[in-house]
Amino acid sequence: MNPFDYVKAINTTKEDIMVDDITEKQYNAFIINRSLSQFADTTLLANEMNIHHHLDSRLQFSFLLNTVRKKNRFAKWAKQDSSSDLEAVKTYYGYSNEKARSALTVLTHEQLEEIKVKVNKGGRK
Repeated sequence: MNPFDYVKAINTTKEDIMVDDITEKQYNAFIINRSLSQFADTTLLANEMNIHHHLDSRLQFSFLLNTVRKKNRFAKWAKQDSSSDLEAVKTYYGYSNEKARSALTVLTHEQLEEIKVKVNKGGRK
């Protein structure tokens, strides 16, 4: 059972799917709270479970199951975008992601194009 089965049960089906110790161990509070924190009506409830992270999985799931109103909620997960500029700066200077992002703020467009030419290894794009 994956964490999104629990999120579906909390949001839409309202079915108690935590039936034994195995399903209780598969409950991933971080993923579930993160999923619920993307919506205005469930953010505070997810934060409450983050505050009380020491509670058993069963208690956390029961709280969310019985307090979140039934509603279809869907949002795409925010993903980190990997731009070609960032990769070129990382390769050229040997920087980490964080340092390359800060370097991108000070580099001009012409400098970025020059860096891309220098790190280009050829081949198909």
